[in-house]
Amino acid sequence: MDSEFLGAGAAPRSPSDATGGAGSTMSAGLLYRIGGWPGEAGRGENEPGLASGLRLRWSDGMPVRPAMTLGRRIALEVKRAGDFIVSLAALIVLLPLLLFVAAAIKFSSKGPVFFRQTRIGLDGKPFTIFKFRSMYLDKCDAPGSLQAVAGDERVTPIGRFIRKTSIDELPQLLNVFFGEMSLVGPRPYVPDMLAAGRRYDEIVPYFSMRHEIRPGLTGWAQANGYRGPTMIEELAIRRVEHDIAYLQNFSLMLDLEIVLKTLRRELTGGSGV
Repeated sequence: MDSEFLGAGAAPRSPSDATGGAGSTMSAGLLYRIGGWPGEAGRGENEPGLASGLRLRWSDGMPVRPAMTLGRRIALEVKRAGDFIVSLAALIVLLPLLLFVAAAIKFSSKGPVFFRQTRIGLDGKPFTIFKFRSMYLDKCDAPGSLQAVAGDERVTPIGRFIRKTSIDELPQLLNVFFGEMSLVGPRPYVPDMLAAGRRYDEIVPYFSMRHEIRPGLTGWAQANGYRGPTMIEELAIRRVEHDIAYLQNFSLMLDLEIVLKTLRRELTGGSGV
């Protein structure tokens, strides 16, 4: 993880570049308070802002909830139909890979192949998410409130590879197939998820708004580099603001753009830890 000095006139190359250690001379939080991320204008209480290019609308200091128009309702129904078809096709095509990874996990360390965990989904309802187990059984964080960090000793050797390549997330296609998740949407968090040692809903008062659309395998935040451990409160805020911007600007074309951006990121190295 990059922790090089960020001078007064410098800007991080990506959100992840701003998560340097406590010894950093200038924190990402200070950069954020001074002027926001590059290309993202500051805003007054009711002025629109930008989240990596998406318009973010505010009223009385809170994000505006999008109206459920007929067009939006139809788009959401088409989105769900697409999720069902694509997840089913992907599960069939990827079955050899899934079986190979399952066998590698089973024979390399004690414990089950899958890691199951409670996450918060649409309308704040909990569901069980599926992932390939990437940690040692006796070191797993069952509640999931502690995010994995680079070099985390809880992660198995195979786990490091499948996390780096996001292969550990593939079983979530089952969640998409069953309608608990979507291909695209805000990433589902565990109850009482922590960022910078505090609960997300304590840092971001409008955090629950991100539950007004089905969670996804990837989202606008992840496609723009906001993923992995969050050690700075302002980065947690920006991640949630990207989720809210997606909620406000949802369209099928935006979903396609997010999928393409995510694939480009993963194919050029991935960013899991």
